[in-house]
Amino acid sequence: MAEPPVENTRTLLHFVDGSLAWAGHYLHEGTHPVHTHSFLEIALVMGGAGAHHTLAGEQDLRVGDLMVLRPGVWHGYERARGLDLYNCCFSTDLLARELAWTREDPWIGHLLWTGPYSDQRRGILTSHLDPSGPDFGECVRHLDGLHELRAMPVETHRGDIVGWLSLVLSAMARSVARTSSVPAGRPETHPAVLEAMRMLEERPAHPWTLTDLAASLHLAPGYLVRLFKSATGLPPMAYLSRQRVELAASRLLHSDEPISRVGESVGWPDQNYFARRFRSHYGLSASTYRARFTKTVKRL
Repeated sequence: MAEPPVENTRTLLHFVDGSLAWAGHYLHEGTHPVHTHSFLEIALVMGGAGAHHTLAGEQDLRVGDLMVLRPGVWHGYERARGLDLYNCCFSTDLLARELAWTREDPWIGHLLWTGPYSDQRRGILTSHLDPSGPDFGECVRHLDGLHELRAMPVETHRGDIVGWLSLVLSAMARSVARTSSVPAGRPETHPAVLEAMRMLEERPAHPWTLTDLAASLHLAPGYLVRLFKSATGLPPMAYLSRQRVELAASRLLHSDEPISRVGESVGWPDQNYFARRFRSHYGLSASTYRARFTKTVKRL
């Protein structure tokens, strides 16, 4: 389809059924209200000026700024003057299936999986590409390639879409690695860490403890923590908390489940504890988040 495969339900943006990925320009003037989205979004500033408003505060934008936002993160733009964003959006299903390998790549894994969660970033990773440098041009070329597929049906061009998106992510990840604390020669992620990540993501509601997780991997708990922190910047239980809160946000937006049931379904049966964890990550209570980003206030 020629138009972006994105629908807007008040302040929630989501893909239309069957869509996988899309890249295209958005031009903002003035204020673009705070909103959230059910897909992973990457935005590269191509021109103009403005401010990006998130839980972390405001960031004055300039050409070359790069923003990676995990699903459920809320953000908006203010004081925009010809703010040209090249957006790249793709579904969580695509990330979990065709792009599952990115978790094992040291640089792309940082871009998508661990970087947005580490250092209390709460699902947001920012960087900057030199507009006159080769990285910027390479990223734009690959975004253009993905953009040109916007009218092609997914059923006949799935491989093309995944291929161009992989090129986009690879180019961006290399640039971020060169301008951040990710070492250029970073070793591959230890297999035990990858297995632990999969286990935690596949069973978020399980009452995990560090001891149980380490035993399942036949490792000492302290050794697993060191491996996990070296690869992700987080200990295993903190990584699990990030997964749980993101899953809870999705269920708040896409289901009518009572908030207490949502907390229980992601592994936090204590409603007070769930409330604290959710507010700590998103800066809003679960009920306020649901009311603000869906059509109607759901039952509690």
